[in-house]
Amino acid sequence: MSLSKDIMNQALASKQGELAYQIVEGLTDAGFDTWWVGGGVRDMLLGNIPKDIDIATEALPDEVLRIFTNTVGSPGKALGSVIVRLKGLNFEVTTFREDDEASDGRHPEAVVFGKRGQDAKRRDITVNAIYFNPISRDLYDPFHGEDDLLERMIRFIGEPGVRIKHDALRLLRVVRFRALLDGQYHPDTYRALQEQAALAEGLSGARKLWEMEKMLLTPHPDRAYEDLWETRILQYISPELYACKGIAQPKDFHHEGDVWDHTLLALRSFLPEHAIDVRIATLFHDVGKATTFSLQERIRFDAHAPISAKIASEVLERLQCTARRRTKVSWLIEHHMMMGFFQEMPPERKAHWYHHPWFHELTELFWLDIAGTDPQDYSLYGEILRDYHQFLDAHPRPAKQLLSGDEIMAILGLTPGEKVGQIIAALHDAQVKGEVTKKSEAREFVRKMV
Repeated sequence: MSLSKDIMNQALASKQGELAYQIVEGLTDAGFDTWWVGGGVRDMLLGNIPKDIDIATEALPDEVLRIFTNTVGSPGKALGSVIVRLKGLNFEVTTFREDDEASDGRHPEAVVFGKRGQDAKRRDITVNAIYFNPISRDLYDPFHGEDDLLERMIRFIGEPGVRIKHDALRLLRVVRFRALLDGQYHPDTYRALQEQAALAEGLSGARKLWEMEKMLLTPHPDRAYEDLWETRILQYISPELYACKGIAQPKDFHHEGDVWDHTLLALRSFLPEHAIDVRIATLFHDVGKATTFSLQERIRFDAHAPISAKIASEVLERLQCTARRRTKVSWLIEHHMMMGFFQEMPPERKAHWYHHPWFHELTELFWLDIAGTDPQDYSLYGEILRDYHQFLDAHPRPAKQLLSGDEIMAILGLTPGEKVGQIIAALHDAQVKGEVTKKSEAREFVRKMV
């Protein structure tokens, strides 16, 4: 593997490459060592035009701001990161840093600025420590990341256990990169993930959720979550999900295996159009089966859908997910077993469901649940979809929601939470029935609900 001239020329000829070149040129002319680094360079080595280009420099944040005055907030300035905006595109420009040796693995935020060599040493894995200079077209690859990329090998820089202790989020990042690159682990890296798995528990919920979401968006989300289970990292992030392995399912309906096998097969079935909320709902849609398992005339999971919804909401709250998203994901999970009821409903009940703003995503969860099952039977799904479109043709969807969640909270003095979701749903039903048609009526309607 090598960085071909053709790929370099195409990358530099793109709008993003041209502007990223200008940033390097401006900082270099000012006397600062500056390079492209990370995912953009990795993409080029893989023969792809980079989607994003990150820039690393020895210039301090204030010096970057002096040279490039058009910046976007620069919220990471204290950590050495500035967002430079050129011709409508944003570029993250980060000052070279070195590791904080006193980090406790949870708060690696003490920043020490350094040189390029120190910056490379502080990066997590070798394939993320490859630098490209668009002016000289040189590669700086002190840890042989290009060779590892050829092998699709995920390898920590330096001592794996020490790297994780400096920032425990690397436990999750490494798993994500293995799924992203369809890669394999260096044995020392894999052992370190197993040995240090418990450190994941100390991470903030928001950091865990951010990485979990990005794993669900990789080409191989099932591989990422199987790795989380095998290394036991998942046990310290969501013991509720961890408990799904080994929970048997009725053999007549689930040839694919246990609850965890079913979940992984559903994750493997994601299509590009499946948005992140549907993916999260898919991950948690059967999490309640571990607590509802019973053996009667056959294996049963009575009421597992509402119980799964409740557990998912609790886990997502622990992961600092917003109340609005928790409400949506738990709603999808709670109703994912209702497919057999829709066609038999009277029109006014169909309107409640088919006009619901999340119904389309509910059908996507239906589809993924079937896709995660062997044998797959989409006949009922197809009937529901036909009935849904026929109903919408005969009963057009009502106008856009008259009041947003923010407006409702402002009117009632509420904070984000379940109550706001309930009011939104009630207002939607009132619009469907024609009881509320104007914004003034909507305001009066929500006031009467409290």
